[in-house]
Amino acid sequence: MNIILVGMNHKTAPLEIREKLSLSCWSDLNPLTELMKVPHVKEAMYLSTCNRVEVLAETTEAAAAAVGLRSFIFNHGNLTPEEMGRCLYVHTDIEAIRHLFRVSSSLDSLVMGEPQILGQVKDAYHLAMENKTTGMVLNKLVHHAFRAAKRVRTETAIASNAVSISYAAVELAKKIFGNLQGKAVLLVGAGEMAELAARHLLNQGVGKVLIANRTYTRALEIAAAVQGTAIEFNDLAARLEDADIVISSTGAPGYVVTRDMVAEALRGRKNRLLFLIDIAVPRDIEPEAGELDNAFLYNVDDLQEVVDDNLQNRRQEAEKAEAIIEEEVKKCQAWVNSLLVVPTIVSLRQKVEEIVKSELDKSSSWLGNLDEQTRKNVEIMTAAIVNKIIHSPIASLKEESQDDNGLTSSLVLVRRLFKLDTN
Repeated sequence: MNIILVGMNHKTAPLEIREKLSLSCWSDLNPLTELMKVPHVKEAMYLSTCNRVEVLAETTEAAAAAVGLRSFIFNHGNLTPEEMGRCLYVHTDIEAIRHLFRVSSSLDSLVMGEPQILGQVKDAYHLAMENKTTGMVLNKLVHHAFRAAKRVRTETAIASNAVSISYAAVELAKKIFGNLQGKAVLLVGAGEMAELAARHLLNQGVGKVLIANRTYTRALEIAAAVQGTAIEFNDLAARLEDADIVISSTGAPGYVVTRDMVAEALRGRKNRLLFLIDIAVPRDIEPEAGELDNAFLYNVDDLQEVVDDNLQNRRQEAEKAEAIIEEEVKKCQAWVNSLLVVPTIVSLRQKVEEIVKSELDKSSSWLGNLDEQTRKNVEIMTAAIVNKIIHSPIASLKEESQDDNGLTSSLVLVRRLFKLDTN
């Protein structure tokens, strides 16, 4: 088995590069079809979020498949060779499995412990299943990742007072204003990010929450849930003036809040500050808006400082979580190793059984003189001899598959001793 994971995330790629790939994937709603055309790829899953783009695949040849998968990301993101070399990471086999487990458990997230990533991994997996691009191997690995994530969330306090990008955005707003009591907030986008932000803001005592979304009925749903007010998306420019804080998180491929819109809103605010937080990838708010007087614009990468403060309080729980991950990786490794020994065990049994059959055929002249019961007794006896001969090597291989100590060399030795690779 050859597992490979190729990707980039917030640690390796700046926002500008992540945007390139996110934009291209926005226009291509199903990259799985193309992934399955990559040479040597047998199974594949594609994960794309604000902070990461990753491909997990089971291949017939990891090194060769890595070339094709890197080219896939290179072409889709319109990256330069230098950007690809600097930003892409490649993990294989156990390291790929460990990375999958850590991602699913939110240990690799921008905000450690945030709950959204597990749902995003599940969505990516369900899409792969719908497109029939997963099989026995990825199904097993991903379900094991879900189990690891569940253990982390139930056996540690890493998700207590759960944080998210939305939560970090609210924390940043508190640092800017000092107190959010009575402030007016405009949420652009009515997805999960927006709803989470609204709930965090209400806990901080904001005075008014406006929700703008392209689908007005969805804005009404969020407004009802958070005691806010829905506004028509076409009124967005006019309502910017009413907000002290704007948090934008749509899935639009271009800017929904431009510099000119912000400039017009500031003219009506009479020197009152306008705080803009863009947590969308691709970005929703034109970067030049942050150059205007009395406008303060922050994007997802700017939230890292807030995230770092949270990480300090989570390190002890993260250590517990990492220990759980290693336990689950070891269990998964045992399963992977069991797959490695199966072909050798099957070949060994077939080889010995072929020898027995050949010798019985050679003895057919005198075996034919035996009565039926005696012939059956001979066959039972030979089968018992076969099982006793191969019991020890099979048992040893299965035992070594549990901890990977010397497994590869043992497989080579067994195949050489019994000449399993010769015709």
